[in-house]
Amino acid sequence: MSRIEGQCLCGAVSVAVNDPPGWVGLCHCDMCKRWSGAVFAAFPASDFALSGPVMEHPSSPVSYRAFCGRCGSHLYMRDDDRAERDFMPGLFAATGDWPLKSEIYTDRALCWARLPGDHKRATEAEYEAKYPSPMGDHA
Repeated sequence: MSRIEGQCLCGAVSVAVNDPPGWVGLCHCDMCKRWSGAVFAAFPASDFALSGPVMEHPSSPVSYRAFCGRCGSHLYMRDDDRAERDFMPGLFAATGDWPLKSEIYTDRALCWARLPGDHKRATEAEYEAKYPSPMGDHA
């Protein structure tokens, strides 16, 4: 079993993830851009431990975004129906060399945030045809 450990900007929140996937995915939808400032980078984990002042904000009828209650660092996003969290890779030094596996809402990417590479991509229409959003346009 592998394990990575990380923390928020001020160090008040500690995060440990067992058996991380070793890759990162990106989302360019409007909600993720608002939360992250440009693009939401994350990796999924279901075996994790958190300690410290974690706060959650209900960002939609089905999703929550977590942050450090002291410094505001973004920690993860989760949906009501999943035990899994989508963690921000910047919390962990060990994610520095992880490859980009997939990118969604590519047609909504800011012009300077379009990334080259040989990873999977899906536009808004392609992604929502496969995974219909309970919010309609995922805005």
